[in-house]
Parts: sequence; C-alpha cells; structure tokens
Amino acid sequence: MTLLLEAPALSRVEWTAAATAHAERADLLTAEHRARASRAEKHPVEDFLFTYYSYKPAILRRWHPGADVALERAPERAEWRWYRAEGADVRVDAARFRDEKGAMYRGIVNLLCATRERPGQFGCFGLHEWAMAYRADEVRHAVPLRLGRAGTDAVVEAHDLRCTHFDAFRFFTPEAVPLNRSPLTRDDQPQREQPGCLHAGMDLYKWAVKLGPLVPGDALLDAFELARDIRTLDMEASPYDLTAWGYEPVAIETPEGKAQYVSRQRALSERGQRLRGRILTAVTGVDDTPGGADFLPSRTLL
Repeated sequence: MTLLLEAPALSRVEWTAAATAHAERADLLTAEHRARASRAEKHPVEDFLFTYYSYKPAILRRWHPGADVALERAPERAEWRWYRAEGADVRVDAARFRDEKGAMYRGIVNLLCATRERPGQFGCFGLHEWAMAYRADEVRHAVPLRLGRAGTDAVVEAHDLRCTHFDAFRFFTPEAVPLNRSPLTRDDQPQREQPGCLHAGMDLYKWAVKLGPLVPGDALLDAFELARDIRTLDMEASPYDLTAWGYEPVAIETPEGKAQYVSRQRALSERGQRLRGRILTAVTGVDDTPGGADFLPSRTLL
C-alpha cells in the first residue's frame, strides 16, 4: 500500500547548515573543472558533464530541501521561483511546479518509473562509443584510438550492437546505425530505457536538475557523482587511448575486459536504481512508487 510522505519543516539553524554543507560539497566536486576553465584547459573525461549537459557549477551549489518542505525564518528565499511564503517561513511549492512544468514533470516521472521497473541488460559492453567512431573520418574526441582506425572498425564488426539509449544511438555514424539490434527514436525512449544502460544512469543527473526544487540537494549531488563515475567507465571502455590522462583501458574486445566491464556496469546500475527510487519518492511524495506505465497518464518528454 502506498503512503504519502509528510513534508517536514526545517529550523533556520538546520536549513542554513544544510545549505552551507551542500555548497561546500558542490565546490569540491567542481573544483578541478573550475580551475581548468580558468586556464582555458579541457579534459576529455571530466569536462563532459559540464559540456554535454550544459549545467554550470553554480547549478550544483544551489541547495533545495525538496518538495513541500518548509524552511523556518527564510525570508531571503521568498522570491525564489517555486517557493511560497508563509509569513516569515517559506515552502517549496511542489503543486505549482507540477502545474507549470506539467508535461516535463510527467514525462520524467514516467520515464524514471518505467526504467526502474525493467530488468537491466548487461550485454552491450559499452560499444556505443565504438559505434560513434565506426568508419569515421573524424572522431568525437581529440584523443588517439587505442587500436587504430582499422582495429576499431573490426571490434564493431565482431560484435552485436545492443544499444537501448537514444541519446547514444543518435551519435552513431551512418554506417553503424543499421548494425544496432533495434532502431531507436526519441518517441520510443520510455519503452526502451533500462537500468543497465550507463547513459540512463548518467541522465539521472539531468533529470534531477530539471526537477529543480523538488529534488533534495543531497540527491542532486549524488546524481552528479554517479554520472561522473559512469563517465569514467564509459571512456575507459571506449576505443580511445586515455593512458596519458591516467586512465587504464577496459579492453572490452577481450573476455577479461568484458567481465570487468559488466561487473562495474552492474554496480553502477544498482546505484542508479537506488537513486531513481529516492528521486521518485522525493518528487512525488509517494513512499512506494507504482510501476511506470500506470503512474501518470502522460509520457511527454522534453
């Protein structure tokens, strides 16, 4: 039986301490990126979360308590978007957020629910990055190919491409597209997304940002850390030689590399599933979230 969660109230001492600790943790997570940016330097692995998702470090610093949580004696937040003043106190106005962002909110929740309810698939071996370089004159990253161009193409041709994530599939080279087990579209993303996919786990960071003040600050930063760790495996298992950057390759073209990849993929998937549950509980106020298809009527995605 589902239970509606009762939103708490935080004293000024509690919420200001939480906001300060959150900002400090966020600053630690983004310190190296900000230092590189000040020197106009780029990193092929760690900068991805700030370029692909286009969220600046300041987004991570902003702490929110979560849906419907009241902050006592917080007049400085009374003008924040999707906060509601209640005398000297303020409350995150989840109802107004859901109303103003209805299609986006329903789409994200349905996608998270549907993904959470499916079994994970663990036979892709991270070949999406290889498919993005297949028979390409130019590759996406200014890093050497570990096996060279011909060797990279041979790995793709020797495997069954099983990508289930549209935002990876859409970067496949034209020659790689027909090699995927199934064609993917944006419209069928809610039916395809599954928790074993690295990119589905990485996108939890994007969804946490889009759900704004409904997501507690610790869940947002946990989503960022998960995305960072996923990106690391993503590139270690890629066709690129990143040893000069301190990354050891996960050689998915070998049985040993495949086993290592799947082991780490499963661990990341488990973290992602736990975080999906936390985000869903936080934004819906439902302790035991129902399955995806019946949870909300709309699956519209932005």
